[in-house]
Amino acid sequence: MATKHITYKTVGTCSQFIDVDVDEQGVVQQVSFIGGCNGNLQGISSLVRGMKTQDVIAKLKGIRCGYKNTSCPDQLCAALEQLENTNSL
Repeated sequence: MATKHITYKTVGTCSQFIDVDVDEQGVVQQVSFIGGCNGNLQGISSLVRGMKTQDVIAKLKGIRCGYKNTSCPDQLCAALEQLENTNSL
């Protein structure tokens, strides 16, 4: 089974990078955050595993962290959108 992978450089969050693998059906296989609130981000990673990318984006896009204009879940959505827009596996 072929997968798409991205290491996404986050902007405006405590986490610095997000590693994401999505299969050819658009299902999230793996997510790991580098930096940030470890327990919360492990929880998010576990919850989105097995979900379609579009479902993750619909649920998490636009979430803000305190006074910031973004959040780690919002940045995950940005990573998934960028990954969806790439044609290569």
